[in-house]
Amino acid sequence: MDNITVKLPVTIKAKLTEKLKKRIIEELTNSITQTDLQLQQLDIEEKRVVETQAQNDLQRLQAIRQHFGIERQKGQSFKAEAEQKLADTKKLAIGAEIVQGTLERLAILKVGDDMREMMNVEVLVEDDKIIAIRS
Repeated sequence: MDNITVKLPVTIKAKLTEKLKKRIIEELTNSITQTDLQLQQLDIEEKRVVETQAQNDLQRLQAIRQHFGIERQKGQSFKAEAEQKLADTKKLAIGAEIVQGTLERLAILKVGDDMREMMNVEVLVEDDKIIAIRS
């Protein structure tokens, strides 16, 4: 066998423009606002459930509070992460390259190919247009 076809990762990077920076900031701000609303709704729901269960089993009440505590912690962690990403994004300079994600590509590997070169492929995008493919 002289060659083999395999799936290899491709890193997608974006060149930061004013338009992209504004879009990322808006998305993160919206996520933070949405998370705040979900946390408020969670508090309301917890109070309602606790009030209806207050007369019942104490162990069940503790389990309910624990469940809501876990959900609240998840929301707060997500919000803190989004706030950190927002702060980091605001600090980025226009023209910086940021990783947007990873895709897969099919590649034919042949005896003698440089595996490092085959693995390190990047696609650079600016305002949704591919401007470079690098290896």
